[in-house]
Amino acid sequence: MTGITIIPDIVTEIISSRVPRFQKASIDEFYCDLAGMEKYFNISQYLRNLRKEIIETTGLPISCGLASAKFIAKMATNEAKPNGFLEIAVGEENHFLWPMSLDKIPGVGKQTEQKLRAMGMKTIGDIAKMPKYLLEHRLGKWGADIWNKANVTDSSEVESDREQKSMSREITFEKDQSNIEFLHIQLTRLTEKNAFDLRKSGKQTACVAIKLRYSDFETITRQSMIAYTAIDDELILKVHQIFDEVYERNRSVRLIGIRFSHLADRGMQIDMFNRQEEKLNLYKAIDNIKNRFGNAAVTKAVARSEEKK
Repeated sequence: MTGITIIPDIVTEIISSRVPRFQKASIDEFYCDLAGMEKYFNISQYLRNLRKEIIETTGLPISCGLASAKFIAKMATNEAKPNGFLEIAVGEENHFLWPMSLDKIPGVGKQTEQKLRAMGMKTIGDIAKMPKYLLEHRLGKWGADIWNKANVTDSSEVESDREQKSMSREITFEKDQSNIEFLHIQLTRLTEKNAFDLRKSGKQTACVAIKLRYSDFETITRQSMIAYTAIDDELILKVHQIFDEVYERNRSVRLIGIRFSHLADRGMQIDMFNRQEEKLNLYKAIDNIKNRFGNAAVTKAVARSEEKK
């Protein structure tokens, strides 16, 4: 089991192509399940090579932990920061865990730490030696979970994030089109609909792509990474930017489409200096109207003006 802490989601493609099962725990953290690969690879070297590939591709620091259990990999990753690699060999888990202070356990906050200290515990080893029923009596289910972690009996598994990789929409025109304004409007419409679906499913995207098929059936696709978002304005701006970069002027277009990938269902990363929270609340209000009266109830002014022509 490994924990990998990273910054941009561009490495998702690298990890998904090298690891049979992985979980995106947050915007910048992955768990990778390498079970079964030991038959064919030296797991430690394989992970070191994967980390090296990501660093060389992105130029970014990466902290990585390798261990037999998910929560130990998480703790090893924390200890490896910044930009380090730490392997906890099978059978060495207690030597790694037990000397650590209580606050090193993921999820243990100040209140829980105070309760544990009030019971005479200072280290994770102290928790391991405490009767499980006593911790459960004092802290409920969380007490039992902490005891299981301290005794390396926690069996949490990697939850695969492969169920939905992308969202896409496209339209084929009855008549080939070369009017840039018209194509921009269609891109705006497709982006709005896709963004609505994105928010409805509680997801956000870090990769935007467009697809163009010309009248001679030559097909072009181009994608670009962005900061995680589900905001129409940001997505529309990026879509138009990609289109303007790849479209060959005066060539007739038969099909146009967009795709959002690198999806994550964590909460919005709010940038307070860019009024993200206000924008998100605005689009949630718009989504409520669309849910009641249909997608056509609220659209961009530019799209409505085109419909009237």
